[in-house]
Amino acid sequence: MAVQAKRTTEHEVIRAWVEERGGLPAVVAGTRDGEEGGVLRVDFGDHEEDLEEVSWDEFFKLFEEHDLAFLYTEQTATGGESYFHKFVEREDADVEDEIDELDLEMADVETDEDDAL
Repeated sequence: MAVQAKRTTEHEVIRAWVEERGGLPAVVAGTRDGEEGGVLRVDFGDHEEDLEEVSWDEFFKLFEEHDLAFLYTEQTATGGESYFHKFVEREDADVEDEIDELDLEMADVETDEDDAL
């Protein structure tokens, strides 16, 4: 099965995707300027970085201020629930190329997994 990456700026779609996977809106704490700003992340509980939970309102305020889009996949190549996501510049001309590259990478992962079976 080929994995199709999607791109959205719709807050409801992003929130639903994150919450369906048990994620919370967050920022990287060391990137905040006082109580403002910060690099957006989704915290799935792995705590790989020093993440600070923020409200959805603050999350989407930053999302809009930085003019971002949300790149994500619904399923893995094997049909499982995907956690892949990335914040990209909304007006980035390379986003479509990035989606195409991701689709190719996911197709390679599927091939590699199939070969391993």
